[in-house]
Amino acid sequence: MRRDGRMANSLLALLSRDWLGVAVALVVAAVGGCLVAVGTVWALSLGGLAVAVGALLLAGAVRHLVLVAREQRRDPPPGRLVEVAGHRMHVLAEGEAGGGPTVVWMPGGHAPGAEFRELHTMLRARTRSVLVDRFGTGWSDVGPFPRTTAGEAEELLAALERAGERAPFVLVGHSFGGLLLANVARRRPDLVAGLVLLDPTPLEVIAFAPPSRQLARMRRRLLLTAVRQLFGLHRGPGGRIGQSCAAASIFAELSPSGLAGVGWETVVYDGDLGDLPVVLVIPRDLIGGEAVLDRARDPVEAERIVRFYLRSRVRYLAVSTASRLVHTPDGTGHDFPREAPEFVADVVGELVRELRVIRS
Repeated sequence: MRRDGRMANSLLALLSRDWLGVAVALVVAAVGGCLVAVGTVWALSLGGLAVAVGALLLAGAVRHLVLVAREQRRDPPPGRLVEVAGHRMHVLAEGEAGGGPTVVWMPGGHAPGAEFRELHTMLRARTRSVLVDRFGTGWSDVGPFPRTTAGEAEELLAALERAGERAPFVLVGHSFGGLLLANVARRRPDLVAGLVLLDPTPLEVIAFAPPSRQLARMRRRLLLTAVRQLFGLHRGPGGRIGQSCAAASIFAELSPSGLAGVGWETVVYDGDLGDLPVVLVIPRDLIGGEAVLDRARDPVEAERIVRFYLRSRVRYLAVSTASRLVHTPDGTGHDFPREAPEFVADVVGELVRELRVIRS
């Protein structure tokens, strides 16, 4: 990792501490006090301002800590906290496998497992179902930095083992979560009975798509959110700062330059999964993603963009000789797990039934 990358992740690790706002406020106030002690007119004015700013920052930082503590008391973890690499990871497992595979869910982005709570509830009546909060999400600790897909794949495997969950697993991941679970399957195919990829992120889209600053803007928003939370400048419940920092860290690899350093560890390529049953579930068109066409300079380039995204979507079919394609209901887009949860539950449930028959 480059030196600037190490420095950025060190800063993110520091920023992720909820108590940092108190420390910063006290430093600002202390500097102001030193200036006041100088006694000159300019020092008194500047020092008084610094003391006032420090007091305001301290009030906001304390407010943030109070909100976080209140939220933790009001909403305790529903599952188990297991130790992975010296940090706690939250695992919620319910239902009975009944001789079949256990389903492990992973939502998109860098979202907590609770994003798939509705799907988890639907499947736990049919088989054992597991939600895992990656480090920096949900009830899990922030964990080490940098956050990477390769690292999270290993952490997920360790969390399942520590929680006592037994293979075989059916891994179900959406978007960025699909990329993550494909990596898990590549590392430990002996533990995986099947893979359901819900419009997973193909690395080609990151490396070769039309130029876009969307992810860079997303990272800036995450960092701004973390700073606002640090000093209590946010509305509603007090979210932990580390969640924004962890997302900002892992999204750094989702750029052409970021992939240059982690591509070999992150990509799942043609044939990597042998004959593992893989179900690729994707929309038929670009519903929900039409904004990419705004980057086109003319109709010819717009047609090329559409072709690029639609062909990239099916690339995961080549990772296994036992893959199949399922299209989402008409009118649904990339967010179809939220738009059509019953459909997703049925697709996963059907694969579980097939695998249960094979095992029997």
